[in-house]
Amino acid sequence: MNAMNTERARFNMIEQQIRPWDVLDDRVLAVIAATPREDFVPEQYRNLAFSDISIPLAHDQAMMPPKLEARLLQSLELNPDDDILEIGTGSGYLSACLARLGARVHSVDRFEDFVDTARARLDAHAIGNVTLEVRNAATGWQDERRFDAIAVTGSLPVLHRGFHEALSVGGRLFVIVGTPPVMEAMLITRSSETEWCQTRLFETSVPPLIDAPRPDAFRF
Repeated sequence: MNAMNTERARFNMIEQQIRPWDVLDDRVLAVIAATPREDFVPEQYRNLAFSDISIPLAHDQAMMPPKLEARLLQSLELNPDDDILEIGTGSGYLSACLARLGARVHSVDRFEDFVDTARARLDAHAIGNVTLEVRNAATGWQDERRFDAIAVTGSLPVLHRGFHEALSVGGRLFVIVGTPPVMEAMLITRSSETEWCQTRLFETSVPPLIDAPRPDAFRF
């Protein structure tokens, strides 16, 4: 795909997929327009970088469709001085978008090759405000650091409270909860040291975080 066709495909992605899904935040749209998604897609799927599909990654993982990534970014209402935690680095594309909307991003993934590849891609685009760590955080965030926003990029079969305490007061957590075929995207906001409010956003379906807690099996 030549440069002109690439930019046309990016424009169509925004106008035909993302805007119709009620993503109207100008900062989010500008970041998506400026961040070359095609450079974060596995080479064999590069021609599908702007398609309305989940793109396969290694380890049976996948990139979210562009419109879902955009809704996630918009839902978090990111500020330029926000500290952000990303659970599930994957391709590194969402890390790049988060980094351009906030001040600092700490992104973790259980797969070392994902972290290494994402680091190379972020470095290639001079995105220096992302720290990457190989870590399994499917059951929650276990240290005392707090964040203004947390993006969980894989689904949780059951909503657990492993990320709630990692939010600063006023902080927002985006998470997708449930089991196939229908899951629910939710925004959880910490309103005080002891209170959180929960908003249901929309229905979708994405693969679960590996090792995330599962519902108890039904027993007769």
